[in-house]
Amino acid sequence: MLAVDAVEKAQSGHPGTPMEAAAIAYELWTDLMRYSPTNPHWPNRDRFILSAGHASMLLYSMLYLTGYDLSLDQIRLFRQWGSQTAGHPEYGHTAGVETTTGPLGQGFATGVGMAVAERYLADLFNRPDHRIVDYYIYAYCSDGDLMEGVSSEAGSFAGHHHLNKLIYIYSDNHITIDGETDLTFSENVRGRFEAFNWFVQNIEGNDRNALRKAIEQAKAQKERPSMIIARTHIGFGSPGKHDKSVAHGAPLGADEVKRTKDNLGWPQEPAFYVPEEALKHFRKALERGKQLEQEWKTQFEAYSQKYPELANLWRSITGGKLPDGWQKSIPDFSKEKPIATRAASGKILNGIANVLPNLIVGSADLAESTNTWLKDKGSFGKDPGGRNIHFGIREHCMGGVLNGIALSEMLIPAGGTFFIFSDYMRPAMRIASLMKLNTIYILTHDSIGLGEDGPTHQPVEHLASFRAMPNMTVLRPADATETAVAWEIALSRRKGPVCLVLTRQKLPVIDRSRFAPAENAKKGAYIVADAPDQKPDIILMATGSEVSVIFSAYEKLTAEGIKTRVVSFLSWEIFDEQPQEYREQVLPASIGARISVEAAAKFGWERYVGNRGIIIGMNTFGASAPVEANMEKFGFTPENVIAKAKALLL
Repeated sequence: MLAVDAVEKAQSGHPGTPMEAAAIAYELWTDLMRYSPTNPHWPNRDRFILSAGHASMLLYSMLYLTGYDLSLDQIRLFRQWGSQTAGHPEYGHTAGVETTTGPLGQGFATGVGMAVAERYLADLFNRPDHRIVDYYIYAYCSDGDLMEGVSSEAGSFAGHHHLNKLIYIYSDNHITIDGETDLTFSENVRGRFEAFNWFVQNIEGNDRNALRKAIEQAKAQKERPSMIIARTHIGFGSPGKHDKSVAHGAPLGADEVKRTKDNLGWPQEPAFYVPEEALKHFRKALERGKQLEQEWKTQFEAYSQKYPELANLWRSITGGKLPDGWQKSIPDFSKEKPIATRAASGKILNGIANVLPNLIVGSADLAESTNTWLKDKGSFGKDPGGRNIHFGIREHCMGGVLNGIALSEMLIPAGGTFFIFSDYMRPAMRIASLMKLNTIYILTHDSIGLGEDGPTHQPVEHLASFRAMPNMTVLRPADATETAVAWEIALSRRKGPVCLVLTRQKLPVIDRSRFAPAENAKKGAYIVADAPDQKPDIILMATGSEVSVIFSAYEKLTAEGIKTRVVSFLSWEIFDEQPQEYREQVLPASIGARISVEAAAKFGWERYVGNRGIIIGMNTFGASAPVEANMEKFGFTPENVIAKAKALLL
């Protein structure tokens, strides 16, 4: 009824699913789940994911009733500006919300990532006499979650890796927004998940005893995740909208609210009525949670006495902290021969992995190509404590799983694929940005420079699109030394996820004894080479592989007496965060002759080149040809840059 009243007051929202799921939520939150409302981040709590995020009032109701920091006044402000009760659950915005959900299927995949984190942490820390990591991940899923393809990817992955700490409840209500599910959905869900190697049970959604028995059976599984298919009824209790699609995404309406309250024997007034007896019953969760947490703390103290090194490691990685001096494990590339930035990244990754046990890495069947394999660190699911995750060809799943790992608040996940295939991962990357997670994406084969595979594999618009995504930081290093700086930024930055955009082709390493140190790249963009008097006639700027192109142009222009500045743009986002004085120093307003060079869509460079400047970029898709031919045909050559520069200075 809290959900009914809140949606009615807001005149917006989804009342039907909270009504059908009330009995399930009651059993989970009053008895079956282990959590502590006064400490939503207690490490050994069970996680609850509302993958059907449109049913947000179900979650908000339970958080309020069980004593989390969410008041009844906030329930009354459902979907209003500044309230803690947003239309869909948002991580970091409301205490007790474990992950942002709404786009269907994302919660499903994120929960799988949480189970990966639980398994890895258990392997790392648990000992036969002490299980300090031992929690379950519950999720409430809808037909929409299961229709979205990511659930198949994640379900297959979870079953293959025997993630038995997953207990998902599927609300089989036979209804979507357009009508009954048989309009488009007639698959055998039980058979599908059994084929994925899940343990599947069927219950009636309002049969609380059946749910309890099903949860017991699920917890008894040692090799399989569990799916409980609950036959539920959307809009349960509403005489006019029970089992009807109109209960999905709109208020019941004032008349139907009255009929529903009469039908269920609920007082008509006041709205948002919570009987003291009921609230007292729900609030038992406060003391129960404190007791559970204290028992765990007592166990951890005993664990600390017996395993002090492991206990210190636990404390050191809590919150994703990094050990002092970890940067010393990054290789020195100052004397390196030409090397692809993907290869440099692989060397860095293996260096830092030795001092960062909370770094876990995977790839979408491309570990060798993306250089994301941690040597001698084992395979997750095969070797206890294995830190290399084999996602298979499942980028969408990989994105969601990385989010779930990051939400452990202890592990730092990184996942690799070709930059072009970030298209499959984008929904999860956007959710990571919303949650400001410390997730790292290793995206290789970054431009038309990958060559013969052609335009299907050559990213063009991707840099611009990720730069447009709030909270996402895009790093495209110019050489191996900048790649080292990029990794340092990626691991230290706490403002959201990071894309490391890396080349397939080898790039020359900038001679830092002659030119500016790579350390300066920490400001996003910096002057690598400059006119002798630091008063250039023209500024050349580029990212990634194109920095070497403008370097060659710089040397020839300088030899001809044209005063030229070279600016490497590792990150637009970080440069834009710098003080105005620094940005003016790098790109003085008085110098209007500017050229940007990037083998990608031109969109966005206008802000840096200004009204007089020239953007050398892509207006089309790429082509299947060797890298040298592609770069020449599309204009990414020193000769073209020189010609444009001279024309600009006329």
